[in-house]
Amino acid sequence: MENKIQLFEKQQVRSVWDEENEKWWFSVQDVIQVLTDTVDAKDYIKKMKKRDPELNFNWGTICPLVEMVAADGKKRKVQAADLQGILRIIQSIPSPKAEPFKQWLAQVGRERIDEVIDPELTIDRAILNYRRLGYSENWINQRIKSIEVRKALTDEWDKAGVKQGEQYAFLTDLMTKTWSGMTTRQYKNHKNLKKENLRDNMTNLELIINMLAEATATELSTNNNPQNLAESAEIAHTGATVAKNARLEIEQKGGKVISSQNAKQIGTKKETIMLFEKN
Repeated sequence: MENKIQLFEKQQVRSVWDEENEKWWFSVQDVIQVLTDTVDAKDYIKKMKKRDPELNFNWGTICPLVEMVAADGKKRKVQAADLQGILRIIQSIPSPKAEPFKQWLAQVGRERIDEVIDPELTIDRAILNYRRLGYSENWINQRIKSIEVRKALTDEWDKAGVKQGEQYAFLTDLMTKTWSGMTTRQYKNHKNLKKENLRDNMTNLELIINMLAEATATELSTNNNPQNLAESAEIAHTGATVAKNARLEIEQKGGKVISSQNAKQIGTKKETIMLFEKN
């Protein structure tokens, strides 16, 4: 399954694309938070089930446990529902956002079908979203390139038998700590981030150094053909060490690679700051 964070009115909704059954699974807790603006989604769900006995009776069938990426980057099983299940839940939520959310769900479904037919649409939509958020064109170009570099590396990990989820997170954390001196969580804390994507909050230079680590690891993996997690980890560390040396050389020359700036500061347009201040 492919994990993804969707955005509805700038609010995050965790989702997973089920390739085998060709359908989306959405985090029920995230949907509840989006529709109700509640600070305690679990409590809202309890009350909702009490006032809707039929929903409560079928809750286990409508909302099975599905593995999704949590805020700390690790995969955990959470209550999730497919499109039909989410529409049933919406019936029990008196919210003015219900209709716009239904339209959003339909759009998400259409976009996935379009992207399967033409993968370039995924990149096109990413560019459009970054522009809407006010990122500079130079930053967007770097970010899109970093996505391509990351995909090449994960393809190598797949070939080596590395499993998505915890093993992906382990290798990513290893590389981040090697070149930056911080774990992924420490890096996020440095930028005052919580659930946000770290790469979306990197400066151009940070993206370049991170790409150097991943591109080098990809090249080494292609040439050495690792067969398991341990061998991939050794290559990941070597690739990240190349990037670390580049970072240290830049810093020795008086430059600065690691930045505390996040997306609030790195966008060049005034609208970017205004947009994030509203959230």
